[in-house]
Amino acid sequence: MTRVAARIVAAHGRSFLADTGDGVALRCVARGRRAEIACGDQVLLRAGDPAVIEQVMPRRNALWREDAWRSKVFAVNLDLIVVVTAAQPSPNLDLIGRALIAARAEDIDALIVLNKCDLDTSGALRARLQPLCDAGYTVLELAARADPAQARALLHPWLDARTSMLIGASGVGKSTLVNALVPGLDLHTQAISDALDSGRHTTTATRLYRLPGFAAATALLDSPGFQAFGLHHLSVSQLQHALPEIAARNGQCRFHNCTHHHEPGCAVRAALHAGAIDAERYALYLRVLQELRDAPRA
Repeated sequence: MTRVAARIVAAHGRSFLADTGDGVALRCVARGRRAEIACGDQVLLRAGDPAVIEQVMPRRNALWREDAWRSKVFAVNLDLIVVVTAAQPSPNLDLIGRALIAARAEDIDALIVLNKCDLDTSGALRARLQPLCDAGYTVLELAARADPAQARALLHPWLDARTSMLIGASGVGKSTLVNALVPGLDLHTQAISDALDSGRHTTTATRLYRLPGFAAATALLDSPGFQAFGLHHLSVSQLQHALPEIAARNGQCRFHNCTHHHEPGCAVRAALHAGAIDAERYALYLRVLQELRDAPRA
């Protein structure tokens, strides 16, 4: 029986759209009632109408999102996440920090984009992002609405030949940025909706687009309905390695299993008191640490 390799580019319920790499997008369904398939998955399809997903290939990495009930994989096999923020509306630094933790824990590169950099109020946000620069992250400034061509040019070396995902809170201009990167997006979105018989644009669905003018392997995932990252699957050790400024001091504490919370001789807290670790970043670490402690374990 012939099977065709493809990549999942869109999902709606238990219906999916798969890109076979030759310009053909196939509607497909999962085999098995409990299959968990996400955007970016590499799969093997059995031909049919619809095609059937016979096998999901091993993933290089995965990101989860959370709601009040559960965590769910929503994107896999990423090379880069692009965290978009702006001075208006009020920036969500907690979301940014959690996105960076999730990426580093899965060995995914991360870029921070300060959009709407032409606003007079961007200076205050620039200062608040400085601790992330000090931790080793790159903050790229652009104005997607005012100069979409420049935004595309600035992002080109970061996105080219990679599978990237845009993440950002509502109102930061992410949709404007996506439109600058994916010409004809409205037509593309409608085609996907029609193929999935969804009847409408489902804003919570993660979708993968090819980027015209980039290398053939370039792809961009967009998740407009994103709410919160799922971090409950992390261990305390993984969390400690997922913040660069804390990871740099792992092994320097008096106790090998130091949680960097209350133990004497803690190198991380010493760096905090010396001003070498940002207080907001340390507070984020403590919040996630407590969540991991409180999370039910299987």
